[in-house]
Amino acid sequence: QVQLVESGGGLVQAGGSLRLSCAASGRFLSVTDMAWYRQAPGNQRELVARITSGSNTNYADSVKGRFTISRDNAKNTVYLQMNSLKPEDTAVYYCSAYTIEQTMGDTLKQFSYWGQGTQVTVSS
Repeated sequence: QVQLVESGGGLVQAGGSLRLSCAASGRFLSVTDMAWYRQAPGNQRELVARITSGSNTNYADSVKGRFTISRDNAKNTVYLQMNSLKPEDTAVYYCSAYTIEQTMGDTLKQFSYWGQGTQVTVSS
């Protein structure tokens, strides 16, 4: 069983910064792509930023230049540095990760997991 544990959410004023962290733990051989999504009330969950195991990144247009995704492969942890926050960034932020795991019969398979979500609230 793999768990993703997020931390770092909270309340901040517009223009402020927050840093989210998400650590993967459990039985897996490796973690490949990791990403942050967010979901505001009444909206669909949307991709914020993604990072590959080789640290290639891509961002939603709405956060480019303000958010930075990074990872520490030794700690199986992904970070999201959020600067110049806006009220429209208010949402529950979810971490996701793909892992490579050894299943019965020594077969390698890819699995995906979600974190429990962390609330980010930006006041105007």
